[in-house]
Order: sequence, then structure tokens, then C-alpha cells
Amino acid sequence: MPPPRPESHLYEPFLSLYAEHQAALHTFIRAMLPRREEADEVMQDVIVVLWQKFDSAQDFKKWAFGVARLEVLKFLQTRKRDRHVFDDALVNQLADRAVLLEQRHFTEREALEGCLQKLPEVQRDLVLTAYTKGSSMDALATLRGQTPMSLYKLLHRIRQSLQECVQKTVAKREFA
Repeated sequence: MPPPRPESHLYEPFLSLYAEHQAALHTFIRAMLPRREEADEVMQDVIVVLWQKFDSAQDFKKWAFGVARLEVLKFLQTRKRDRHVFDDALVNQLADRAVLLEQRHFTEREALEGCLQKLPEVQRDLVLTAYTKGSSMDALATLRGQTPMSLYKLLHRIRQSLQECVQKTVAKREFA
């Protein structure tokens, strides 16, 4: 008999929460498993469990990370005879570390978004244009009437400014 599924009215809230946390969840799983294929396999199992046991009243991210940790441990238990499998203690250490790193990444990303907003509009537009997928530095430099090297130098100075702003913002939050 297949496991129960949440009611259909939970479909959209589940998809919304899953979409919001999918990348972080996959990164978390990948931090505990040595091979990408294994992480992808476990991710599929995690999605099934999350859908089957979804309850919109819980803290989705915390719950999903807990499910992922258990599924990784279950996956590794089935491969215990393989001498290349991490033991449970190491997997739990990696999971704890991945949670901390994910939180730090979120904080830094939030700070970066704030710092980008503080840039003069011309610099902000340049950064966003330069780092858009498929953009060419040579084409952008030509469009701006400058050499590629001068564009690289300008972007380097802006990145340094952003890095300092992010570091200061994160430090303020850590000490607040």
C-alpha cells in the first residue's frame, strides 16, 4: 500500500516552499555525500518523503534539512560494506557544518543585496550587466567606449567596495 499523500490543497504551498529551499537543500545533501550522483539520488528520496509527510504548519526548512539528514544516513547505511562510505558521526558533523555554512551564505547574500542597493545607480547597473549570464566583457567595454582592461579594473574596485560593505554588514549582525 503506498504511503499517504497530503491533500491536494497543500500542493501549491508545498511547491512554493520546496522551490524556495531546493538549492540549499541540495547543497546540504551534497555536503554530506562524496559523489554528485549519490546526492541526486538521495535528493529524489527526500522529495518523496517531504511530499508524503508535508504539513504546512511546520518550519519547512528546518524540517526538510532534518529529513535530508536522515535520508543521507539511511542511504549510507545501505552502502555500509563499501569502504568509501563516511561513518554516521562524520556525516552528522558534515551536516552540522553545512547548516552553519548555509546560514552564513544566506546572511552574506542578504548583505550583498543591501550593499548593491547602496551603490550609485550607474555602478549597480554595470555590476548587474557585467555578471549577467552570457554577457561579454569585451562587448560591454566596447558599448561603454572603454578598453576591456579598464572595465575589469573598474569592476574590481566595485567588487572590493561590495566585499567591504558585506563584511561590515555581516560583522554588525553578528555582534548585534
